[in-house]
Amino acid sequence: MDTRTDLVTELLSTVGRFRRTVRRTAPGSFATSGLPESQAELLRLVGRQPGISISAAAAELGLAANTASTLVSKLAAEGLLVRTADPDDRRVGRLELTPPAQQLADESRAVRRAALAEALEELDTDDTEALIAGIRVLAEVTATLREQRP
Repeated sequence: MDTRTDLVTELLSTVGRFRRTVRRTAPGSFATSGLPESQAELLRLVGRQPGISISAAAAELGLAANTASTLVSKLAAEGLLVRTADPDDRRVGRLELTPPAQQLADESRAVRRAALAEALEELDTDDTEALIAGIRVLAEVTATLREQRP
C-alpha cells in the first residue's frame, strides 16, 4: 500500500470515529434519539443557524434540494422543525427548530463543547499547535472536495 492510500483510509476512519464520539457525548441529543443521521445532521445545522433557507441547508450538507425538502417535510411532520416562507421572497423556505427541539440542540451542543474542551485541555502545547495546523489543512481539503463535487 502506498502512503496516500494509507492516509485516505486513516483520515476517513479517524474523522468518522471523532464525529461519532463527539455526537455521543450528549445523551438525549439528536444523535441518540433514533433519528437517521441525515435528519439529525439537518436538525443540528438548523439549531446552529436558525432561519437558514432550505437551499442553503442543502448546500451546506451536500444534499440535493429535493432530498433536503423531503427531510424537512419529515421533520416538520414529527414536530421538530418549522418551515416558513421568507417574508421577502415567498418561494424561499426558512427553517427553525421547534422550541423543544431548539432546547435539546442547545443543551446537547453545550455538553459536546464542554466535553471536547476538557479533552483538548489534556493536550500539550506541541499537540495543540499540530491540531491547529491539521484543522487548517483539513479545511483546505474540504474546500477542494466541495469544488470537485458535480
